[in-house]
Amino acid sequence: MVWSHRRMIWSGLLIALALASQLVAARADQREDFLAGKTRDCQRCDLAGANLKRRDLSGGDLAGAKLKDANLHDARLVGARLGGADLTSANLNKANLARADLRGATLRDAMLYAAILDAADATGADLTNALMGTARLTRSNLSKARLDNVDLRKGRLAEANLAGASLAAVALDSATLRSARLDGASLTEARLIGAELIGVSLVDANLTDANALGANLRGADLTHATLRRTNFRRANLYETKLDGVIFDNTVMPDGTILP
Repeated sequence: MVWSHRRMIWSGLLIALALASQLVAARADQREDFLAGKTRDCQRCDLAGANLKRRDLSGGDLAGAKLKDANLHDARLVGARLGGADLTSANLNKANLARADLRGATLRDAMLYAAILDAADATGADLTNALMGTARLTRSNLSKARLDNVDLRKGRLAEANLAGASLAAVALDSATLRSARLDGASLTEARLIGAELIGVSLVDANLTDANALGANLRGADLTHATLRRTNFRRANLYETKLDGVIFDNTVMPDGTILP
């Protein structure tokens, strides 16, 4: 009886090993087909360092793929599924990621200069230290995403959703954020010099030590925002809602300091 039980366990282990071997082989075949351009799908594949420059991967499924240090310069990833993918230090300069699914993806230290992410869903994504100068993120969803120390100078984020996002030390100089949502976002030490923030919602946002020199906040909603040591010198605060804000050594447009 004991021997029979042991034989059943041994048989089960052999079956599991056989299935795992088949799965590994199938993924290896999928990876080779992907690199050869025969398919655009490669879920959870190890593509670290792969050269995919200018590849058309529109609509492809790369969910969970390992793309660390991959070269995706000028690649087409329109509508691609990249949820949970690791794109750490990847080159995505000038890549088209419009409507791409980047939920929970890791893009730490990635290069996204002049990339297109219009209407992309990057909810909860980690873009810490990413280089995104002049990138387009119109109507993109970056809620609860991490954009600490990101370079987004001259970026276009009109109507983007950044609610609850972390943007500590982000550079948004001369960026366009018209009608964007930043409710509850953390913008400590953020650079907003000359940024267009017309109609932006910053309810409950934290702008401690942020520099909004010359920024245009006309019609913005700063209700209950924290403005400790925030610099609004020469900024446009016409029709801006300031109900319940926390002033603490806040520099106003005319140079006066509140309170």
